[in-house]
Amino acid sequence: MLFNSHEFIFLFLPITLMGYYLIGSRLHHRMAVSWLVFASLFYYAWWNPAYVSLIIFSMLFNYSVGLSLVSSDHPRRGLLAVGVIANLALLGYYKYANFFLETVNLVGDTTFDAGNILLPLAISFFTFQQIAYLVDSFEKKTREYNFLNYALFVTFFPQLIAGPIVHHREMLSQFAHDRTFRWNPGLFEQGLAFFSIGLFKKVIIADNVALFSTPLFNAALSQPTLSVADAWIGALAYSFQLYFDFSAYSDMAIGAALMFGIKLPINFASPYKATSIIDFWSRWHITLSRFLRDYLYIPLGGNRDGNLKRYRNLIITMLLGGLWHGAGWTFVIWGGLHGFYLMVNHAWRAFWKSRGKLAAGGNPLSRGLSIALTFLAVMVAWVFFRAESFDAAILILRTMFGLDHESMIGPNLFADRFYDILGWFLALSLIVWGLPNLPQWMRYHLPDDGRAGEEMDSAQPRPWWTFRANVWWALFITTLLIIAVLNLTKASEFLYFQF
Repeated sequence: MLFNSHEFIFLFLPITLMGYYLIGSRLHHRMAVSWLVFASLFYYAWWNPAYVSLIIFSMLFNYSVGLSLVSSDHPRRGLLAVGVIANLALLGYYKYANFFLETVNLVGDTTFDAGNILLPLAISFFTFQQIAYLVDSFEKKTREYNFLNYALFVTFFPQLIAGPIVHHREMLSQFAHDRTFRWNPGLFEQGLAFFSIGLFKKVIIADNVALFSTPLFNAALSQPTLSVADAWIGALAYSFQLYFDFSAYSDMAIGAALMFGIKLPINFASPYKATSIIDFWSRWHITLSRFLRDYLYIPLGGNRDGNLKRYRNLIITMLLGGLWHGAGWTFVIWGGLHGFYLMVNHAWRAFWKSRGKLAAGGNPLSRGLSIALTFLAVMVAWVFFRAESFDAAILILRTMFGLDHESMIGPNLFADRFYDILGWFLALSLIVWGLPNLPQWMRYHLPDDGRAGEEMDSAQPRPWWTFRANVWWALFITTLLIIAVLNLTKASEFLYFQF
């Protein structure tokens, strides 16, 4: 059930909200939590009821292991290892079995076949989330032992399918407050604004920009040559499509959660404004970056044993991060490219630090050049991320940089829409690089203690452009919502659903 579908907007979400607040205000809070768990499992079952048993088994297993880890007076590394391996084995079977066998068959000229294994929705997200819970339980960082709360932590539908990957301390502490279960008009207004603007980004921007990227990547599979202009248009369009698609999901997840009085962490913060790849990964899929840092990069050794081992750890972390996104060599190459970028970025910083200077100056020109170079590097990597094959990605990149001498200069695929596309790109560039992001507009953050209902920097002056509960903002958001709903002719999946 997609966020951008009529079933979700007009049936599932309002019914779930009404049930939650009626139960929470009149009955026990545990019954309200039970209602949300049931609704979230129903939401998951809408895709394929057969896999509800899988997520329930995963929850029961990890909750039991976590409880054993936290209740033991002695370190139980063996039990932690069993829990982590079991999670990775489940993920590996469903997500990577066919990829592994295809690679073996290619190398060894064999014909192994695992059959048609359907990838369960959200398995990458709820697996990583629960691995983090097990590690934190082993380190005695967890304090929640109620299974209902744990089940909601795992299944809460706004973040179940494509994140954010939430820490237990960010979610479970909110369930302890009575105000979470009481209707909060301020949070609901903020949530509706997030959801409406996110829906507009998905339906009006991301899905329309896809019309400029899909033809190029399809052509790269079937045509021996491409146009230079087409290659740049397709790569730029996909960069914008993925940006607005993931931004839309992140906004809608925060918005849907806020309607229930629950705050999720920010997962997207203007990543194309990044002045370096290090900065990019502090802005793009923030909770995945945090997971990879805390549960992979640092346990590998981080930067503790010199630069060479740091670079090795960066490469390993990003290769596995790429593989997490998809079972294909193009994803591995994408992750490897980002590992290489990070290695160069750290080396560049170390070079300038050894001379007592910053790697990038603070003047507008150097900052602009840093942003442009970072965006170009990210866009090159996105070509591998999107391409259906390695050969298709190489063809597009060779064409973009003039290395395919048989390519044409002018547009071919987009000749009849060239000026429309330029208009789109100019408008999207203004939004991406010229405007604040939505959490900044809404003054939204997740307080350290997990409490909802507080404003960011409440002690500081409020800029004129930030969200206010007034008639002008209401008209603006209502207009965006109406435009988006009227264009819901065909609900399309969010790009991160496939991961």
